[in-house]
Amino acid sequence: AASYLLAMLQNIKLQIFTLLQFSLDISWQLYGPQARFFPPSESVMLLPGTYKNKVAFITGGGTGLGKAMTTTLSSLGAECVIASRNLDVLKKTAHEISQQTGNKVHAVQCNVRDPASVEAAVNQLVNDVGLPDVVINNAAGNFISPSEKLSPNAWRTITDIVLNGTAYVTLDIGKRLIKAEKGATFLAITTIYAESGSGFVVPSAAAKAGVETLCTSLAAEWGRYGMRFNIIQPGPIKTKGAFSRLDPTGTFEKLMLETIAVGRLGTPAEIANLAAYLCSDYASWVSGAIIRMDGGEYVSLAGEFNGLKKVTQEQWAIMEAMIRNTKGS
Repeated sequence: AASYLLAMLQNIKLQIFTLLQFSLDISWQLYGPQARFFPPSESVMLLPGTYKNKVAFITGGGTGLGKAMTTTLSSLGAECVIASRNLDVLKKTAHEISQQTGNKVHAVQCNVRDPASVEAAVNQLVNDVGLPDVVINNAAGNFISPSEKLSPNAWRTITDIVLNGTAYVTLDIGKRLIKAEKGATFLAITTIYAESGSGFVVPSAAAKAGVETLCTSLAAEWGRYGMRFNIIQPGPIKTKGAFSRLDPTGTFEKLMLETIAVGRLGTPAEIANLAAYLCSDYASWVSGAIIRMDGGEYVSLAGEFNGLKKVTQEQWAIMEAMIRNTKGS
C-alpha cells in the first residue's frame, strides 16, 4: 500500500512539473501572428478635462481593472474615490495615482458583501466629496472549480461579492441620487460568459448574469431620474489577481490566444478608455448597453465551423475535390 501511494504521489508530481514546464515553454508566446495588425493603443482617448468637476466612485479600485479605470478618469480631471476591503492597498494606489495625475484620489474601506459597510462607505463618500457623477461596480471574486465540489459557502462568497455587492452599492447610491434630484452614470464590469454561461465558474457566471439584468432593468426604470446604466463584458485580460485564481500554472494562456480572433489578450488601459467614454457626456445617449470587448473571442468560440481555420491550403484542396465528387444529396 505504501509503495502504491508513493507511486501515486510521484505521478502527481510529474504531472504538475509537466504543466509548469509547459507554462514556461509558452510564456514567451504572448501573441498570435495576426496580433501585429491589432496593437493595443493605451494612451488616454478622451480630451483633457473631460471629467473636470466630476466625482467618480469605483469599487475594487485598488488593483487591476479598477486601478486602470481610476487612473484614466483621474487623468481626465475626475476626483476619484476608490473602495475595497484592503485599506492599505487602496491608500497606496490612491497616492500613486494622485502623484501621477495631480488630482486627488480618496481611499474608502468597504466590504461590498456587507450592506452596513456599503452604507458607511457611501456616507464617507458623500461627506468627503458629495454624491458621485459616476459609479463603477468593478469589485469581483472568482475561482475555478468543478461545480460538484462547490460548498454553499463558496457559492455565497462569489454571489455576495458580485451580485449582492453590486446591488447594495447601486441601490444605496441610487436612492440618495433620487432624493437629491441628481443624475449619474453607472457602469458594471461583467464578462463574456455572463451571456453564454460557463462550466467551472458557475457562481461567477450566474452572479454576473444577474448584474447585467440588474443594470438593464434599472436603465429602463431609473432613466426618468437622470441615471444611465451600461455594462462592459471584457474578454481575457491578464491581471495578477484574476489569473492567479483562474490560470495558476499559466497553462491555459496559449489556449485562450487560439480562441481570440485578433490574437492577443486585452489590456487594462483599453478597458479603461471604453469605461471613460461610456461614463462621459459623450455617451449621454447610451444606456442599457452591454458592450463586449474581447478581441473576437466570443464569436470565435460560438461559430460551429470556426475550427476550420486550422485546415491547411493542401487539406482544403483535397476536401474541395471530395466535395465536388459527391453525388446526390
